[in-house]
This record gives sequence, C-alpha cells and structure tokens, in this order.
Amino acid sequence: MTQALLAAVSGLIVGGLFSFLNLPIPAPPTLSGVMGIVGIYLGFIIINSIF
Repeated sequence: MTQALLAAVSGLIVGGLFSFLNLPIPAPPTLSGVMGIVGIYLGFIIINSIF
C-alpha cells in the first residue's frame, strides 16, 4: 500500500511540474489511452498468474 501511495504522490508531483512548465503530458491524454495501459498491465498479471 505504501508503494501505491508513493507512486500516486510522485505522479501528482510530476504531472503538476509538467503542467507548470507547459510541457505535454507524458501519458495518454484520453481515457481510452489510459485504459489501454491498464489493459496491458492486467493482461500481464493474468498471464503470470496462469503460468
């Protein structure tokens, strides 16, 4: 749980920094792009749990 909280906090800091510096976001800017990343992660987890 601590790792997830630290990851969320660091993501908020990096996102805020990118916004402050007027840089493009280093992640997919749409929900479908984010869901694609989630799908890749879930696929990885599912296959590792089977094999």
